[in-house]
Amino acid sequence: MTFPTSWTRLSVAAAFAVAALAVQPAFAADGKEVVASPDAPKAIGPYSQAIRHGNTLYLAGQIPIDPKTNQINAGSIEEQTRLVLDNLKAVLAAAGMTMDNVVATSVFMKDLNEFQKMNAVYGEYFKDQPPARATVQVARLPRDVAVEISAIAVK
Repeated sequence: MTFPTSWTRLSVAAAFAVAALAVQPAFAADGKEVVASPDAPKAIGPYSQAIRHGNTLYLAGQIPIDPKTNQINAGSIEEQTRLVLDNLKAVLAAAGMTMDNVVATSVFMKDLNEFQKMNAVYGEYFKDQPPARATVQVARLPRDVAVEISAIAVK
């Protein structure tokens, strides 16, 4: 079977693209920097509070742990959301960023019936040009908290 010349060029281009993707993870790891703040809860597992790669900061999900006492705040959804966002703010500050640098968040909630209450507090932290956001209800969160939020920031 004979293939047109353009197919051969396409096959070679595809091979190079696959090879480039195979190399990319090792290449990206070279510029990876761990960011941590003593003003946010320490990671409770094998993960970092945040990873900076170039101008982008990837923040791990924060739950309502008081960094001073290392205890869960089991208060209202408003109290939990405020503590979660304060913890994210502390990690951002350790990277020389603010909430204004956040371009995307993922909000995980135990009960979407409390969305409006969470959203009211969330809006206090992101007034101008709020980030893109996904909000989902999940079956369970670490330590049975009501909310967890992760973020991506760019400087």
